Amino acid sequence: MAKPRIVIDGYNLSLEQGTGVATYARNLSFALRDLGAEVGVLYGNSASSGHTNPLMREITFFDKPMLTTSWLSQRLRDLQRIMTLPFGEIALEVPVTGQVIRDSFQSRLPHFDHIWNVKDLFIKQSLYGGLFGRQMPVHFQAPPDIVHWTYPLALRVPKATNIYTLHDLVPLRLPYTTLDIKTHYYRLIRRLTKNADHIVTVSEASKRDIVNLFGISEERITNTYQAVHIPDIYRDRAINDIKNDLKGTFGLNYKRYFLFFGAVEPKKNVGRLIEAYLASGVVDPLVILGKKAWQADQELQLISGDASSQGAFSRNRDMAGSSHILRFEYASFPLLISLIRGAKAVLFPSLYEGFGLPALEAMSLGTPVLTSNTASMPEVVADAALQIDPYDTRALAEGIRALDGDANLRGRLAEAGPIRAQEFSPERYQERLSKLYAKFTDVPK
Repeated sequence: MAKPRIVIDGYNLSLEQGTGVATYARNLSFALRDLGAEVGVLYGNSASSGHTNPLMREITFFDKPMLTTSWLSQRLRDLQRIMTLPFGEIALEVPVTGQVIRDSFQSRLPHFDHIWNVKDLFIKQSLYGGLFGRQMPVHFQAPPDIVHWTYPLALRVPKATNIYTLHDLVPLRLPYTTLDIKTHYYRLIRRLTKNADHIVTVSEASKRDIVNLFGISEERITNTYQAVHIPDIYRDRAINDIKNDLKGTFGLNYKRYFLFFGAVEPKKNVGRLIEAYLASGVVDPLVILGKKAWQADQELQLISGDASSQGAFSRNRDMAGSSHILRFEYASFPLLISLIRGAKAVLFPSLYEGFGLPALEAMSLGTPVLTSNTASMPEVVADAALQIDPYDTRALAEGIRALDGDANLRGRLAEAGPIRAQEFSPERYQERLSKLYAKFTDVPK
């Protein structure tokens, strides 16, 4: 039996520091490999894929293109091309010969059997959707069986089954927390829920939102959840090596700090977290690891000095001189795992999550977690994490004090976390995906 040919998009995979959706796409690619599929990844890099020389096509794909024209000039060219090519774009395969050394990209590369590229695809799809009011076609010489779009994109592949993952509807449920143009976003989601062959989401909470807001039949939407997987090489590192990472790189002591990791933006509730931490009176520092996003300065305003703009290191001491906050913009994946494993607890009081992967990653590593009692978090963490109302700063402060002072509570959560995380293992994720894809192609069960 021939392998089913399944293509996923590389919309988030090309980002240097990645996102939760990038993790989702990478995990999906490896799950497809383990299910026996032939996996393709469709990118929208700025590099031209039209070189006749295969080596040059590979080189330019992995190169960082120089800015030779202004952003506006390039967008006008894209718009002009779209108006003359309303039938869409053609995906060209990027030969991967191994001549280009890809070790620097290894931690963020998905599994793939083929790489495809359409120059500036993800910019063009937005322009196309606004101009024509429909999804932009992407043509393959031999269409795959399934295209699984990992993000709501105004794209489709003719003669293939088009499946779209809608992680959440945050721009509509919490419109004040995102920069999306809400009318455009609403029209896109309405179009996708109407025209998609199938919709995938990552929690029952998100599924309810999609059904309730867009009236989609429950038979046309599947909750696959997500998978959490930390490679053994990082999960099983010796404690002394973790301690050396923490002290040498961050100046931290093992199990003597609290950790938040994720984008610094309104949805993540960092402002209330800082307020609650300072009110808690705990001595061990709070570490905030995350890149600044929209309204980051507002979220970080309680940190004195230049903390809202410095990516490396900032601190704030309360009036008693005990509590302090450290902020880092980025850590490599191995260092992130060291930070999670070395934390006294991970604090993730997000206002709304489609799934909440950071909490589950910490639980899988045996680190106690405090998280929200809203959206998907209760169904994901169950009783293996401490849950609080993310809008209640006092409850958040009390939760931090409880984790700081109650070793038995930390011990119980540390034991319960990995057990709960097994519900979202790669194997169980593959089972859910297999049932989904079997509706559309021959995927081994």
